[in-house]
Amino acid sequence: MAQVQRMSRLMVKTLRDDPADAETLSHKLLVRAGYVRRNAAGIWSWLPLGKRVLENVTRVVREEMDAIGAQEVLLPALLPKEPYEATGRWEEYGAELFRLKDRKGADYLLGPTHEEIFTQLVKDQCTSYKDLPVILYQIQTKYRDEARPRSGILRGREFQMKDSYSFDTSDEGLAESYALHREAYVRIFERLGLKHKIVSAVSGAMGGSASEEFLAPAPAGEDTFVYCPSCDYAANTEAVTFALAPVEGAEHGPVEELDTPDTPTIETLADHLGVPASATLKNLLVKVDGEIVAVGVPGNREVDLGKLGDHLAPAEVELVTAEDFVDRPDLVRGYVGPQGLEKVRYIADPRVAPGTAWITGANRAGFHAKNVVAGRDFKVDDYLDVVVVEDGDPCPSCGTGLKLDRAIEIGHIFQLGRKYADAFQLDVLGQNGKPVRVTMGSYGVGVSRAVAALAEQTADEQGLCWPREIAPADVHVVAAGKALQTELALDVAEQLGAAGLRVLVDDRAGVSPGVKFTDAELIGVPKILVAGRRSAEGVLELKDRRTGEREELTVADAVARLRG
Repeated sequence: MAQVQRMSRLMVKTLRDDPADAETLSHKLLVRAGYVRRNAAGIWSWLPLGKRVLENVTRVVREEMDAIGAQEVLLPALLPKEPYEATGRWEEYGAELFRLKDRKGADYLLGPTHEEIFTQLVKDQCTSYKDLPVILYQIQTKYRDEARPRSGILRGREFQMKDSYSFDTSDEGLAESYALHREAYVRIFERLGLKHKIVSAVSGAMGGSASEEFLAPAPAGEDTFVYCPSCDYAANTEAVTFALAPVEGAEHGPVEELDTPDTPTIETLADHLGVPASATLKNLLVKVDGEIVAVGVPGNREVDLGKLGDHLAPAEVELVTAEDFVDRPDLVRGYVGPQGLEKVRYIADPRVAPGTAWITGANRAGFHAKNVVAGRDFKVDDYLDVVVVEDGDPCPSCGTGLKLDRAIEIGHIFQLGRKYADAFQLDVLGQNGKPVRVTMGSYGVGVSRAVAALAEQTADEQGLCWPREIAPADVHVVAAGKALQTELALDVAEQLGAAGLRVLVDDRAGVSPGVKFTDAELIGVPKILVAGRRSAEGVLELKDRRTGEREELTVADAVARLRG
């Protein structure tokens, strides 16, 4: 059966110029090539070409999920409040959760992810160990009220996602389900043509223990990850840890107060004393659920507030303001030191190890103190790795300097454990006749985000350049303009369609050959077949979109070549 789409009948409008608000390559090209259109901030419509690509990604994801024995379902996107209250995520999600009320005043949300609802479904349907293990998945629209939706479909408030959930009666079973998903994800991204890295990650609001991200390296990526050039270590920067290494045997003099007027910052202090910033101790004050907490890091490093928030979740972390100092005369802005602090929890990075000596605030304006030793002069309540990772930091596995790169998160897998099963008392009857608490995994693929990631990785100066597996067509036939050329283009398009290929044919009247060629490059179908100057001889030009290689072929040879 022919699979031919004439551009004269296709709703597509290409643009010569980049949209004014476009920041990333995928945003620019997907709009210019007529794949998507913006409705509002973070809300996009998928036009015919874009929908084809989206469906092709969906097909690959579905095939690989089915291959590991997962069963597809479809759950509602409009969800009641109560299940999310039971797990605490109604509050934990904060402002990112779309909340609404029905006409009776009952609370609902638009689902950002469905752990709670899948747990309830399995509790209703599975009662015995004989019903498990089971893997369920859906491909559905998700919602998150992003503070700054940007980068086109890369960060929207509405997006397509595959989320799957495994249910097992043992931790060993969970590990097997996790491994199945990990292998399936590798196959998915290889089939899609996405270059990717698997990195250690933090679980965040999802909960659970083991967690890995699948990242597509790209300059437009909002995730920063590290990798080791000497071993296979790779991690999201928020998951990188630094080992606590106490300094033993070092002798330090007593604490000595220094007159340091007008030095409220690390930079001014280091300049005043003529010491490197690394010799100083920076103490950042934050509020954790309203309580002031001090965070100590070496003066040459910055506190990663995202890391700190992950460590302290579900507590809310925010920076202190000038008003917070009004009722706390013991906290002197710009001159805080950990020694002598009262009623303040003190968190330190492992680099502030016991036995290390520092120059830090003396807790009175215009004065600092030196020889302030961790463990001797002040107590650390909690050691948490909270500094921003820098290029060259030692690899936790082998010690080699780490490298930083940017990437787009395209998948995430979690071993959730029993967090959600505990919340809903998800038990099945075990082999011994006693209840067994079920253990869970959660696994996501950003389906619409994968489209943008592919555009970022594969596009060139001329436009999009899709891998064949997910392109909107296998071949783009271009009629250079004259009646004979259009007739030949339509004829070869029908032959290609009859051979089982997906064909896009540019038969538009009144459109110049130059515009048609430019659009073919922009749209990005992997093969371009041109009915041009030798059409009267039945000769066509076949161009490879990626390499630019060209060759002249007869109609029969072109059909045979493309059919493979």
